[in-house]
Amino acid sequence: MNKVSLVPVTAVFIFLVLSGCRKDLNFSYKVSMENLSDQLFHVELDCYGLSQDTVILSMPAWMPGYYQLMNYAANVQNIIATDHRDNNLSIIRKDSDSWMILSHGKPFSLNYDVKSERSFVAYNYLDSNHGYIIPASTFMFVEDYLDVPVRITIIPNKGWDDIATGLRPCGKKNDFIAADFDILYDSPILIGNLTELPSFAVAGVNHRFLCYNGGDFDQQTLMNNLKKALEKAIEIIGEVPYDEYTFIGIGPGYGGIEHLNNTTVSFNGNQIRSPDDLKSILKFLVHEYFHNYNVKRIRPFELGPFDYTKENRTNLLWVSEGITVYYEYIILHRSGILTDEELYSCLAENITAYENDPGRKFQSLAQASYNTWSDGPFGARGENDKSISCYDKGAIMGLILDLAIRHSTQNTKNLDDVLRLLYYKYYRQLNRGFTDAEFRETCETVAGCSLSDEFDYVAVTGEIDYEKYLSYAGLKIETQILTNGRQKFFIKEIPAQEKLGKW
Repeated sequence: MNKVSLVPVTAVFIFLVLSGCRKDLNFSYKVSMENLSDQLFHVELDCYGLSQDTVILSMPAWMPGYYQLMNYAANVQNIIATDHRDNNLSIIRKDSDSWMILSHGKPFSLNYDVKSERSFVAYNYLDSNHGYIIPASTFMFVEDYLDVPVRITIIPNKGWDDIATGLRPCGKKNDFIAADFDILYDSPILIGNLTELPSFAVAGVNHRFLCYNGGDFDQQTLMNNLKKALEKAIEIIGEVPYDEYTFIGIGPGYGGIEHLNNTTVSFNGNQIRSPDDLKSILKFLVHEYFHNYNVKRIRPFELGPFDYTKENRTNLLWVSEGITVYYEYIILHRSGILTDEELYSCLAENITAYENDPGRKFQSLAQASYNTWSDGPFGARGENDKSISCYDKGAIMGLILDLAIRHSTQNTKNLDDVLRLLYYKYYRQLNRGFTDAEFRETCETVAGCSLSDEFDYVAVTGEIDYEKYLSYAGLKIETQILTNGRQKFFIKEIPAQEKLGKW
C-alpha cells in the first residue's frame, strides 16, 4: 500500500520511465505555484507512448469520496500543447470536460493553469501561505489508460518546506508515484509549512497527523484519545490494510474526505476548549478514519472502479455513510471516550434530525442514497423539501440492524460480524464491491433469520418502531414537543431490565 509522507522540498523534475505493463507509456506531471496572487497552479504533463493521432484528455467530473458533480474542468485556463521540439499542436475543446490533442502519435507536452480559489476540502486552494491539491481537479486522464502508473513532481513556493500526501515517494523527495489514476485521484496533496502532531503506532503501524494552521491546543491529549479510538476501530475488522495512515488537516473550515491511507479534514484545534469539544472532533476524525474500511474497502459494487465522467449512483450509500456515523459513536463508546448516556444522546440526535425532516414522508433511504448526487449529501433543503439525509436514517438503520442481529443471536453476533464478512469475502477474496442483494444476504446470514421487516425501512417511508428495537437493549425512547412544534427524542434505559452487555 502507499505511504503518507511529510517530506522536505526541492525543485527537481524527474522524467518517468515506466516498467511492467505498458512499459512504453508515460504520464509525468509537474505542478508549480509561482502565481500565488492569481491563485493558479501550473501543471505540465509530459506524455509519450500513445500511438493514436488524436489524444482525448479529460478532467474528472467529480472526486472519490465526495458524491457531487464538481465541474473541475471549468477551472482550467491557458492550455497549450507542444510536441517535444516545442512546436505547437492543435487543441480542440471536445466538450465541457475534455480536450482533443492532435499529437500525430508522437510524444507531447501539455501545459495549463488551474484556478484554485475556493477553500474547501473538495476543491483546490492556493494562497500566500499554503496550497491544497485535489488530484481529480488537477490531473487530466486519457480514457482506457486509467490503469497505468503516474509520476507527480511538486515544486512548491519558495520557503514552503513540507508536503503531505498519500502518494508513495519516488526518486527525489518531492517526486511521487501512483500505481494508477485511481490511486492518484484518491491522494490529495497539502503543501506549506506544516505541523506534525505526536504520532502513534497501532498494531505496529504508524499513524500520523499533519496540519496547516492547526491552532493552539493540547496535541498529546488529542492523539492519545485518537489512538484509543483507532485501536477499537481496528479490532472490528482485525486487519490493518495500509502501511501507514495520516490525518491531513487542511486548516479551519468544514468537511472531511476519506481515502485509502489518509483523510483530509478541515481542522481547527483552537475549537478544542472543553471535553465536549474534544469528543466532537474525535467523532469527526473517527468517522473519516473508519471509512478506510467502510466505503474504501467494504464498498457497494457501484463505488469502484469509478467512471470519472459521470455520477456513480448506488442505493447503498446509507451503508457507507450512515453505518459509519453509527460506528463513530460505537467506537468512541468502546474506547471509553463516550459514556452510555452520551452514546444514547448521539443516537437520539440522529432520530431527532430524521423525525423532524419533512422529506421522510416522501423519500426512502435507498432513494436518498441514489439521489445524493442531485440532492446533496444531507438531502435538499427548502420549502418543498422531499428528501432526507442518508447519514441520519442510515445511522438509525445501523442501530436497527445491530440490535436485530444481537436479538436473534442472543447477543453472540452483531453488526461487526457483518462488516468483517463483507471485508474478507468481497474485498479480500473477490476484490469487488457487494450488490444490494449481497449486503442483505450477508446481514441475514449473520442474523440466522430473515430481516425483511428491517430492510423494509430501507425501501419504504413508513414509521419506524423504535420501541421494538431499543427494547432489545433494555432501552426506550421518549419524546419532547418543543415550543416551535418540533420533536426532540431521548433514549433512556428501562429500569431493572437486562441490557445487552457490551455494545
